[in-house]
Amino acid sequence: MNFKENIRIAIYSIRTNLMRSLLTMLGIIIGVFSVIAIITVGNGGRDYIVGMVRDMGQSMVSINVDPMRADASQYITREDVEKIKKLDDVQYVSPQIIGMGAASSETTEGFAIVISGDTDLRYILAAGVVEGHFFNEDEYQSAQRVCLIPKMGAKAMFGTTDVIRRYVDLTMNGQTAHLKIIGLVDIEMMGSSSDKFSDMLDSSGLMGGMSSAMTMLILPATLTDQMMGSEGAYDNVYIMANDESHLDIVGNAAANLLYIRHGNAGSKAYGVTNMATYIDLLDSVINILTTFIAGVSAISLVVGGIGVMNIMLVSVTERTREIGIRKALGAKTSTILMQFLTESVILCLIGGIIGFILGVAGAAVVAFYMNIPIAMKLRTIAIAIGFSSAIGIFFGIYPARRAAKMLPIDALRRD
Repeated sequence: MNFKENIRIAIYSIRTNLMRSLLTMLGIIIGVFSVIAIITVGNGGRDYIVGMVRDMGQSMVSINVDPMRADASQYITREDVEKIKKLDDVQYVSPQIIGMGAASSETTEGFAIVISGDTDLRYILAAGVVEGHFFNEDEYQSAQRVCLIPKMGAKAMFGTTDVIRRYVDLTMNGQTAHLKIIGLVDIEMMGSSSDKFSDMLDSSGLMGGMSSAMTMLILPATLTDQMMGSEGAYDNVYIMANDESHLDIVGNAAANLLYIRHGNAGSKAYGVTNMATYIDLLDSVINILTTFIAGVSAISLVVGGIGVMNIMLVSVTERTREIGIRKALGAKTSTILMQFLTESVILCLIGGIIGFILGVAGAAVVAFYMNIPIAMKLRTIAIAIGFSSAIGIFFGIYPARRAAKMLPIDALRRD
């Protein structure tokens, strides 16, 4: 008997007992569905998160002041930043001040995450200005009361993205500034969560029932210095290099420059952090979590395999006389073995294909609602086919061997 004949007999047997076959496949379907959906969503989520972080931290190193080792005179100044910009292989440098304040427009009141820096901050944040302009050197040096706002933040505060030359009031550290919006930026991290944050505030009663929103505002650091009373002393600075391979060299050179300028060599007041290290670590952690969860889900494949073995044993018992007749007519033991093994593999493959299709569909639905891309890889397809085949072979061997070892005379005596 050739391979095509084995397939024909297997399909005929599955169609004859269709409901039983479908119930047998159910464990395989659920197992493959779970594994494929988790791996696909996990890969898509990983690519999205790591890509977003990489876009923000590409070719970037940060220098942070250790408050336990440095006094007020050793914090990073504007003059330090200008000197760092002149180092070899340095592309952009900016301090980054992050704070929170109360923000209000003509119709809405809420909270604002405030991010401040110098004119290079737009490159540090990877902020694409889609309308208007980023604050220039004159606006930075003169501490102009200007700001930029993300698109979603503009919708949250004004109900529209047509906000250039409109005003928002920012209250921070007891001081209020009437800020002119000069730019709309494509940064969605804060804006995308503003609706959920507003709902949380409303439900907690913190806003007293008034219209509330959350947004991000980007300000010149000189203006934030005035409002916070920090007088141009920064506890961190971000540096972008011309090439990612120069990050460590640039970071160490900048730290050494600070030690020389502040006369505190050996104090270990400045810590250098390569952002690429965190990106690789984040990638590894997400991969490990995805693999672990997929592995737990794969346990259902083992349960499904046991179900396949059980049904194949039932099938062998039901077809005892058929086996006896075939062996009496000269069928070899290997022929009977391959017949039932083929049926087991096809049963699992059909279940695997159905599970794969449902898994991709489920992943697409989840990815749509989570607003992340689908990352379907050839490895994922290989997992679905390979797992299904392996389960069919592993759990089909025992029933197939049992059928193949039957003596013709014993098989023909069965009712």
